[in-house]
Amino acid sequence: MKSLDVITIGRSSVDLYGAQVGGRLEDMGSFQKYIGGSPTNMAAGTARLGLRSALITRVGDEHMGRFIREELAREGVDVRGVKTDPERLTALVLLGIRDDKQFPLIFYRENCADMALCEEDIDEGFIAEARAVVATGTHLSHPRTEAAVLKALDLARKHGLQTALDIDYRPNLWGLSGHGDGENRFIASAAVTAKLQSTLHLFDLIVGTEEEFHIAGGSTDTIAALRAVRAVSGATLVCKRGPMGAVAFAGDIPDTLDEGQSGPGFPIEVFNVLGAGDGFMSGLLKGWLDGEPWPVALTYANACGAFAVSRHGCTPAYPSWEELQFFLRRGVMTPALRKDAELEQIHWSTNRHGDWSTMRVFAFDHRMQLEAMEGATPDRIGAFKGLCLDAALRVAGGRPGHGILCDSRLGRAALHRAAGTGLWVGRPVEWPGSRPLTLEPEIGPDFGGLSEWPLGHVVKVLCFYHPDDSAEMKAEQEAIVTRLFHAARRNRLEFLLEVIPSKVGPVGDDTTARVIQRFYDLGVFPDWWKLEPFATDAAYAEACAAILRNDPHTRGVVVLGLDAPEEALVASLERAAAHPLVKGFAIGRTIFGEAARGWLRGDLDDAEAVAMMAANYERMCRVWDMARSRKGLAA
Repeated sequence: MKSLDVITIGRSSVDLYGAQVGGRLEDMGSFQKYIGGSPTNMAAGTARLGLRSALITRVGDEHMGRFIREELAREGVDVRGVKTDPERLTALVLLGIRDDKQFPLIFYRENCADMALCEEDIDEGFIAEARAVVATGTHLSHPRTEAAVLKALDLARKHGLQTALDIDYRPNLWGLSGHGDGENRFIASAAVTAKLQSTLHLFDLIVGTEEEFHIAGGSTDTIAALRAVRAVSGATLVCKRGPMGAVAFAGDIPDTLDEGQSGPGFPIEVFNVLGAGDGFMSGLLKGWLDGEPWPVALTYANACGAFAVSRHGCTPAYPSWEELQFFLRRGVMTPALRKDAELEQIHWSTNRHGDWSTMRVFAFDHRMQLEAMEGATPDRIGAFKGLCLDAALRVAGGRPGHGILCDSRLGRAALHRAAGTGLWVGRPVEWPGSRPLTLEPEIGPDFGGLSEWPLGHVVKVLCFYHPDDSAEMKAEQEAIVTRLFHAARRNRLEFLLEVIPSKVGPVGDDTTARVIQRFYDLGVFPDWWKLEPFATDAAYAEACAAILRNDPHTRGVVVLGLDAPEEALVASLERAAAHPLVKGFAIGRTIFGEAARGWLRGDLDDAEAVAMMAANYERMCRVWDMARSRKGLAA
C-alpha cells in the first residue's frame, strides 16, 4: 500500500492578506499571514480532506521558510520534499480584497527559493511512495523548474502514478506583464501555449478556467481551445466556470460546455476569489483519488471552491472533511458562508492545529496568592515564574502533552521564553478573584490587547458563576465572557473557560452542567473547559454530556487542583481519568507552593526550587498517566 495519496510540486509562498476589506492595497493597515502558492494550498487543502499529502518545493533558510514548513506540518502535510535553500528568500505575496470583483496582489518572487527547484530535488523513492503527482503551470515557465517537474512526471509514469496539471496561469509569472499586474489572469502568448502543449500528454487530468484553457489551447474560443488540448492529450479535462460550476470531459469535446459531466453549484456570496481554484482542486483531487464518479468529485470541488470564495485567505478557508460532509448534508443557509455561525464553528473546531489529547499543565498563573507570600515583589515573582518554566521544560523534555498557565503581568519574561518550546501555553485574562468578572488592564476596554498575542496562546478566563446568581450578576458576567470569546475568535486564538460554581453557592451533580449549557445557549463555544474536580462520577457524566451535546468537536476538559492536599488530588485525578472527555489536569500550588514560599524567603536557591517543582510536577504527570492507563485510556 502506498504511504502517500498525492504529492504536489511547485510554488510556495507566504501570503500577507490585507485585513481591511473594501479599500485599495495602498490603504491596508495590517495583514494576516498564511501559507500560499497553488501547490502549497492544495497540499494543505487535500490534507484537511483526509488525503495523505506531500509537497515538493523550496523555501528560504529564514523565518518565513520555517513558518511554511511548520504550518504545513501542523496541517498534516508531509514536508520531506520541502528543501531549504541557503541562498534565496521565501516568496511573498501581498493581497487585498477591494470589492467583489477586484483582488489586487503583488508577487515578491524575484529569484525566490521555490523557483530554484531543480532535478536534484526530485527523489525517486519519495515519488514512488505516492498514488498521484500534481503539477502547476508556473513551474513550467523556467528551464530549471521545468526540468524538475518533468523528472517528477517521468518518475510518476515509471512507478504507475496518476498525474494531474492545474494550469494556474499567471501572465506576470511568465514574464508577460509587470509586477503591478498580478491580478491579470489572461494575456495571449504563442510561446506559453507551445510550452504548455509540449507537456500536456504527460497528464491524466488537466484542470483550468476557461481563460486557462484558452492559453493551453491557443484560442479564445473555449470549445476550440479544449479541442486543441484534446488533440495532444487524452487526459480528463475539467473546465471551471465560476458561479456556473465546472464540467468534466473524459472523451471527445462536444459542441457546448453544458454537455460535459457536472456537479451541482452552490448559490453563495463572493467575498474573495483568491485561492478559490486551489480549494476547488483540493476537493476534485479528493473525489478523483477516492474513485468517485465525476459528478461527485465535481460536487466536492464546487463546495470547496464555495468555501474559499466566502472567507478571508486561501488555505485557512478550506474545509475539513467533517465540515464538507456537514455542508453537503445541510446545504446553504445563508449565501455569506462566513456569517453562518453553525458552519463557522465546525470549520474552526475541525481545523485546529495540534494534538492535545493529553494535557499535563503546570499552572503558575497565580498572582494574588504569590503577592501575599513573604518576600514577594513583582520582580521576585517574575523571576520565580521563570523557575517554574524551567521545571516545566525539564519534565516535558521536548515530549508532547505538557503545558503551562502563565500570566503576562507578573510572568511576562517566562511567557515570552516559552514560545517555540512545544509547550501548550494558556494566559489568564481575569483580574484575580474578581466577581463580577473584571479583566486585566492589558486586555483593554475594547479587548484590543488580544491582538498582540502570539497565535499559539490560549485565552483563559475564570468566571465565578452559579446558576442561582442574580439576574444582574449573570447578565454582567455573561456579557464579558461572550465579548471575550468573540474577541478571541476574531484574533484566531483558542479560548478556555474556567467555571467554579462551588465558591459562590451550593452545588449538586448537575450544577456545572447547567452552567455549561447556559454559555452554549449564549453562543459561547470554548475550545477548552477548565472545571473543578467533582465528588461524583454522576457530576462528571452530566458535565461531559452537556459539552458533547453542544460541541462534539471540543478539545475537552482539564481539571484544576484548587490547592488540594496531594492525597486528595490523587483521588480526584483517579475519578476524572475515567471520563474520556477529561484530557488532563491544570495544577498549580500543589506543585509550586512550598518551593515559592521557600525561595521567596531566601531559604531555597534557584536549583533547589526548580528541582522541587520538577519532582512535584513529574509526580502529578505520573499519577495522571497511570490513572488513565488503568482506565484503558493511556496517554
